[in-house]
Amino acid sequence: MDEASYERFDSAADFQEAVDRLLAQPGRELRIFDPDGSALRLNDSPRIAGLEGFLAASRTRRLYMVVHDTDHLMRFCPRLLALLRRYAHAMQINRTQEHIREVQDAFLVLDSQHYVRRPQARFYRGAIGLGDETEALAMRGRFMEIWEASLPGVSSTTIGL
Repeated sequence: MDEASYERFDSAADFQEAVDRLLAQPGRELRIFDPDGSALRLNDSPRIAGLEGFLAASRTRRLYMVVHDTDHLMRFCPRLLALLRRYAHAMQINRTQEHIREVQDAFLVLDSQHYVRRPQARFYRGAIGLGDETEALAMRGRFMEIWEASLPGVSSTTIGL
């Protein structure tokens, strides 16, 4: 992608479209931060197919996710948990530690190139940036700070091993 593009969105449908567009981009590492993952539709067949397509494209692909609360993922996302079992070598889902649970935004960042961000996770208003290395690199750095303040939160096995 030669030129960076930036588009705002204001609705749930536009947010879902932005996530699908992000997943269609070439990249190696997808990092996701969301309070509980519920807005990401992580039990919808098309979304899981998009994530699986991303992971299956190369053995070097990785997906890292951090949530404040794992309850939604554990109770309502069996397709995501099945994907985690199949790609346990390439996926990790962490849970934030108590001291950073006040973080209110949500974002996905692909490598240091592309992102989807909602400044307030409870609203669907946000933006997608494609080929925006400056902002995507900053978001990747922010994700790494959140990752450092998290612990493994969802296991690929039911007994937690």
